[in-house]
Amino acid sequence: MKSLKSNHGRDKAGFSLVELTIVVVILGVLAMMAVPRYQTAVERSKASESFAWLAQVESAQERYNSRNGQFAKKMKDLDLDLQNPEFFSTGNFTSYNWQTRWELKLTRKGASSGYGRYTVTWNQDGFARSRSSIKDELIPVN
Repeated sequence: MKSLKSNHGRDKAGFSLVELTIVVVILGVLAMMAVPRYQTAVERSKASESFAWLAQVESAQERYNSRNGQFAKKMKDLDLDLQNPEFFSTGNFTSYNWQTRWELKLTRKGASSGYGRYTVTWNQDGFARSRSSIKDELIPVN
């Protein structure tokens, strides 16, 4: 900043404490609004991993059902070469009638930006919202 002569003959350069305080307050307010949105966006992208993974399992179950007349009871029976999801632990297939129904639940593992250990449940009809505990703002599909 350019040096200015004051009436008293002293050099005045730089910012005043009040100006710096105002800038810090403005930056704090912006960060307070941006950080939660950023964390939600990051967690939503991690949740989309489970939706993509489960959609592939659903397709494989449909193929298995069309060949065998019932759904697969174990993941190894499906024609999939999938790695387990990075941010979720996988459960086992469950059903009360393997010819018409199946269900699989993934549980979020590790830190989840304040969303806890939510679950994503999938069945023969796709995403089972009523059987999942994922928050609506994290669901990557409508």
